[in-house]
Amino acid sequence: MLEIVTIERPPQTRPPITHLRLAGLLPQTQLLVLNGSTRTLSLLDEGPVQLIEQRLSVNELRLLLPIVEVFPQYCPYEMLLSSLFTKTVTSASIAHSRHYLQEAIAGGTWQQELRPLRRALSSLRSKLHPFELELSTIRQRGCSITSLPGNRAPC
Repeated sequence: MLEIVTIERPPQTRPPITHLRLAGLLPQTQLLVLNGSTRTLSLLDEGPVQLIEQRLSVNELRLLLPIVEVFPQYCPYEMLLSSLFTKTVTSASIAHSRHYLQEAIAGGTWQQELRPLRRALSSLRSKLHPFELELSTIRQRGCSITSLPGNRAPC
């Protein structure tokens, strides 16, 4: 059973609009813009010209932020779980999630315990596809943002 830990959220420290250049995944002229206030992800080209926009759910936004923050590395499942189920990600919340996942592996309940996370990742994956982006999973480790097969951006 999933144990939810409630942690007080400090004042907003992340700017509401984040500009993301994903080197190797998008052409150099393109920029992803993540608006935390409206929960929208936009792809801009020179001009600026908006090419695509997707509205994200709260859970999708909570997962996308840590994934792009650690890009090009993979984002560990304990960080994703902590982002999904706590208001503030701290080293303590990540350690709690890590312990939780270790117990799930030892108890043979990994698949059941990760079901809410996998559901949210699947939903986020479908919202990233119009941007020619994909979420690649690393078994029992985490996931990373990549390009759709055959759609590697020119560098």
